[in-house]
Amino acid sequence: MPICDGRKALWHKDIFGLYGCGRTRKVRALILAHYNGAGGWVCNNWHPFLWEDAMSITEILKGARERGQRMGLPYEGALLPHEAYELLQSAPGAKLVDVRTRAEWDWVGRVPGAVEIELLTYPGSRPNPAFLAELERQVDKEALVMFICRSGGRSHNAAQLAMQAGYTQCYNVLEGFEGDKDAAGHRNTQGGWRARGLPWTQS
Repeated sequence: MPICDGRKALWHKDIFGLYGCGRTRKVRALILAHYNGAGGWVCNNWHPFLWEDAMSITEILKGARERGQRMGLPYEGALLPHEAYELLQSAPGAKLVDVRTRAEWDWVGRVPGAVEIELLTYPGSRPNPAFLAELERQVDKEALVMFICRSGGRSHNAAQLAMQAGYTQCYNVLEGFEGDKDAAGHRNTQGGWRARGLPWTQS
């Protein structure tokens, strides 16, 4: 049965297809449709993903929620960088929101495909008064939303703000883009998106 709000529906359908070397693999399709008012449903879009991916998504989110509970987080949970990347690739509708400053995006590096919204403006590190308005404009409140910053602090605050604004699936990306400083005072060596070898670009 579809999950329905009276006008739109979302459901899964198992299908089978050939994937390399003639192997048949089970695929699950996420289908978005709307009711046409005449007793039928019209498909708007569909997103196929491997059943194995669906299982991986479930396991990652379960671990993130358990980690969040251990940390006493008020939102859904906390992800490691490689987990966030896996969800960004595999979970339908998942969004990665980079809340660093424009200077950091331009000078330190960007995550391809991330939604970029400053939580604190540069220069001055003042709260961005348009943060939630921009978030609501670019990210659906029912989406799986992962927040990332330099090392996990601002993204924690962003996840809290989003949760309070009605976002139901908020996660913080631990370690952030650059990670914590090492003994020599350098970032990008002990953890973080870049040090983990995940995709990034630089101007």
